[in-house]
Amino acid sequence: MKFDPETLVYNEKGLIPCIAQDADDGDVLMMAWMNIEAVNKTLETKRVTYWSRSRQAFWIKGETSGHTQELVDLRVDCDRDCLIAMVRQEGPACHTNRRSCFYTSVTDGTETELMKPMV
Repeated sequence: MKFDPETLVYNEKGLIPCIAQDADDGDVLMMAWMNIEAVNKTLETKRVTYWSRSRQAFWIKGETSGHTQELVDLRVDCDRDCLIAMVRQEGPACHTNRRSCFYTSVTDGTETELMKPMV
């Protein structure tokens, strides 16, 4: 069956959350938003493209930093309202220069930093 991005469920701002996950080791790297055009650009170019809510512009991951995400597989959840981009990540995924944006653990009310910046 051919995939149609119009069948996805976008929020009232026309956005859908997309989780980037490492295709090789399964690590969750980050979450960002896509609109229908970002989904189409990602599928066409295999370079993961998000929608920047603050800049109101497309954001091709790694375009300025060099920390690119190559799309391996795009997965749609059962409600069609969330995506997972299985990626090959070059360099850190987080703007803090950490491999993952999810570098803080909260256990028993205590925050613990799980990883230091890569660069």
